[in-house]
Amino acid sequence: MKAVETCIPRLELETPQPREPDPWEAAARLVRAAQSGDALAVNDLLNLLTPYVNRLCRPIALTDSADAVQESLIAVFQGLPKLKDPTALYGWVRTITVREAVRVARRAQRETAWGEFEDVAGTRNSELASDVHDVLRRMSSEHRAVLMLRELECLDERSASEILNIPCGTVKSRLHRARNSFRKAWTR
Repeated sequence: MKAVETCIPRLELETPQPREPDPWEAAARLVRAAQSGDALAVNDLLNLLTPYVNRLCRPIALTDSADAVQESLIAVFQGLPKLKDPTALYGWVRTITVREAVRVARRAQRETAWGEFEDVAGTRNSELASDVHDVLRRMSSEHRAVLMLRELECLDERSASEILNIPCGTVKSRLHRARNSFRKAWTR
């Protein structure tokens, strides 16, 4: 009997593993619900997008990143009813956020003389973050934006040019200048 048992393959019933929810589809469901007027979905969408928008604004708007985050979120939620493809949420939000962060940084640059900036460390426990913050602070908002899109968001020049609404050649030259400026200013 034992020999027969080894020749017959045992059929094990596989229990389907629970699928992890697709974050893109979950966000798309929230967008659709928010577009139809669901206030709880708007709140959940705000909670979902705020850390992402904050991460995008910090390297561009620096000391005014809180204003940039607020302006970006306002623009996102004002434009939400017009978003046709809810699965494109993150790219759409990134475009709005980068443009708003650059606008806020330019406005702050005009209003504040360079010598009036307070020394604010990026994180309390990291001297490196403080040094990077200091170098970025001395760069123009346009250079910070192109660096952030290429180095943190890992976008190509074409995508960055679409987000910044400038020609691809301009992105390449700004990126080249931004990298050179960063290297020259880096003292570590």
